Amino acid sequence: MSSNEKSYESDSLKVYWKPEICEHAGKCVKGLPNVFNVNHKPWISIENAETKEIMRVIDTCPSKALTYELKNKGSNQ
Repeated sequence: MSSNEKSYESDSLKVYWKPEICEHAGKCVKGLPNVFNVNHKPWISIENAETKEIMRVIDTCPSKALTYELKNKGSNQ
């Protein structure tokens, strides 16, 4: 994990965010605004959606600043 990397966890998923490589394309915010909301702290609330929905949106991140790891089921990091 880089010094600026942040992580957010639920029972089944761990989401990583690397702000230094984020291109601010907005795919996350537009894709799941109830999870990715820049007006809230923390800006990622993974409890607000199903794991598969979050994974689907993270997979659209062009910079790969957002990645995830399924707990006990592999990784997409």
